Amino acid sequence: MQDYIIRATAADDTIRAFASTTRQMVEDARCAHDTTPVCTAALGRLLTGGIMFGSMLKEDKALVTLQIRSDGPAGGITVTADSHYHAKGYVNNPHVQIPLKPNGKLDVSGAIGSGTLTVIRDIGLKEPYVGTIQMPSGEIAEDLTLYFAESEQIPSSVGLGVLVDRDWSVKQAGGFLLQLMPGARDEVIDILEKRIAEVSSVTDMLEKGMLPEDILESLIGSFGLQISEKHEVSFACNCSKERIERALISIGPKDVREMIDEGRPVEVGCQFCGKKYRFDVEDLKRILAFQQKR
Repeated sequence: MQDYIIRATAADDTIRAFASTTRQMVEDARCAHDTTPVCTAALGRLLTGGIMFGSMLKEDKALVTLQIRSDGPAGGITVTADSHYHAKGYVNNPHVQIPLKPNGKLDVSGAIGSGTLTVIRDIGLKEPYVGTIQMPSGEIAEDLTLYFAESEQIPSSVGLGVLVDRDWSVKQAGGFLLQLMPGARDEVIDILEKRIAEVSSVTDMLEKGMLPEDILESLIGSFGLQISEKHEVSFACNCSKERIERALISIGPKDVREMIDEGRPVEVGCQFCGKKYRFDVEDLKRILAFQQKR
């Protein structure tokens, strides 16, 4: 099944909702970065959250970046999503392995540790909007929920899940985001809070065969669920040899000259997708010549 996201409203537009299934997107990220199960789960959660953030963007070239800087062994995570339902990302230390929790589940919060979550929205203005919070848990869904409350003053509930199979492939992945808009009635809020508290996990719902539509129906269906949009989502990177070349230009003539002196091609990888780009000595000489003209 193709990954997709839906956007919906309920309770006379006082609830805004998103739900997605992202198994293939997270599996593509796992393959690109050769992540261990706990890092797959961490990256997959943030990628799914990033897709939902990105779906809120209206501008054609807008981007949102979610950046976790933390002291755990995974060393932080960065995810970027655009307004066209593409996301990319990486874990600083993708090969980390730590013991499971006592309940046998992956210890994502243990891999991440404590730190900050920063959300950068670039909608084409001179300066992007930047919001940062101290992460309370490292569980990512809880951290994103707090971000909406603290930085954007929007009462929200975020649910994210990634289930990794025994062969380390991604078995299930997805999430939901519910937000209360001005005018939400107290009785609606009370019922919604109760339903959210009864959710065991996103992956449990997905394992039961529930689609994003079913997830939202179970949470807010009784409030007059209205699905307005449905879009395919994917792990995609816009890197190119030209972009990597610009990065090489920025490192300075001294380092490029050392590469040339070694007399052999260099291979430079994209952090976001892992794709490798080869630059032979003639490429490096051309880059050095350009640097010296600046």
